[in-house]
Amino acid sequence: MFFSKGTAVLLLYRQNRLWPSTGSRFLSTKAYEPLRILFCGSDEFSIASLKALHKEHVHRPDRIASIDVVFPIKAAATELSLPIHEIDTFTGWKPPVLSEGAINLIVAVSFGLFVPPRILDGAKYGGLNVHPSLLPDFRGPAPLHHTLLAGRTTTGVTLQTLHLQHFDHGTILAQTPPPGFEIPNSDSCTVPQLLDLVSPKGAEILVEGIRNGLFVPPIEDAGWYSSEGQGELIHAAKIKPEDRHIDWANWTWTDISRRIRVLGPLWSKSLVATETSGKVPSFQQRRVIFTELEEVNPPLKGSESFALVPGLPFLEGDHSSKPDSGNGVYVFTRDGKLVRIHQMKVEGEPNADALRAAFKARMVGSRTFSSNYGVFTPFHNPLS
Repeated sequence: MFFSKGTAVLLLYRQNRLWPSTGSRFLSTKAYEPLRILFCGSDEFSIASLKALHKEHVHRPDRIASIDVVFPIKAAATELSLPIHEIDTFTGWKPPVLSEGAINLIVAVSFGLFVPPRILDGAKYGGLNVHPSLLPDFRGPAPLHHTLLAGRTTTGVTLQTLHLQHFDHGTILAQTPPPGFEIPNSDSCTVPQLLDLVSPKGAEILVEGIRNGLFVPPIEDAGWYSSEGQGELIHAAKIKPEDRHIDWANWTWTDISRRIRVLGPLWSKSLVATETSGKVPSFQQRRVIFTELEEVNPPLKGSESFALVPGLPFLEGDHSSKPDSGNGVYVFTRDGKLVRIHQMKVEGEPNADALRAAFKARMVGSRTFSSNYGVFTPFHNPLS
């Protein structure tokens, strides 16, 4: 087979230069010695990267000579027959010295422990990290949750170096090209579904970065997001119980329904009447968890006045209504959306039909409001 001079030059060029799927420019493949990797991971996102590295190790032992795994992804490491090191902290711990030599690359993916400088400095090629966002956007331990909470329709993955002092502040070596890849059904996507989307892409960008030797000095910054004027960056802080606490004064129904989808059941506090020997009832605040909410459209006629107080629950009927009457418990959100509470769990009680739970906890007041369309009874106070 014969080639023209131009074709031959192009083929030789392509043998030494790659057009990666994660970037928009040619990258030189840098030479490096066989890698002895210490892999640190903790969840499904990291397992995808570990399996991809192991596959590369099997096919190209000249490129990846060995992989040692730091617990807790023990099951995946055991399945791949990789050496395991169970540690709770890096304090006093040293990476293994293999017959071929010392560990020369640290790879940390979704790993909660900070890899100390002494270990990174001891590895010839330092450390790599895969992050499921377009850094510096969504830095932090919960990027998937915050991506969905922010209502983003696109996202991406980033390969960066491990910083000596801070999480997610390394040099960006490769990144999903702008504007990122689409999140399918972004208005209904859940965290597990987003995880299934980004995990293989994170594994791909890691293996591709290793093939290209992006970690070999001199290192080039390939980050594009912060230079594109994308707007305010979001910190992906750890999800805490307070993130599920409904802020009735400020959250719209979109905010509430999105948090239910991403974080699970939300909660508020409510006044609950307690048993007392006197004539005046005693009240205490208890947490109320909403396990099933649904927007009512169009709203109940005659209930519009309750929209003036977002977060004030009311029932359809008076305080003598029977728990099994079929009447509902409702509440308006800040943007005037009427929501029916189907199921809720009052602190100290089992999950139950909302009306039944409200009567059992004595959350319902005695005053009623009548209109041409029906009778409504508010709770003792707005949810807080």
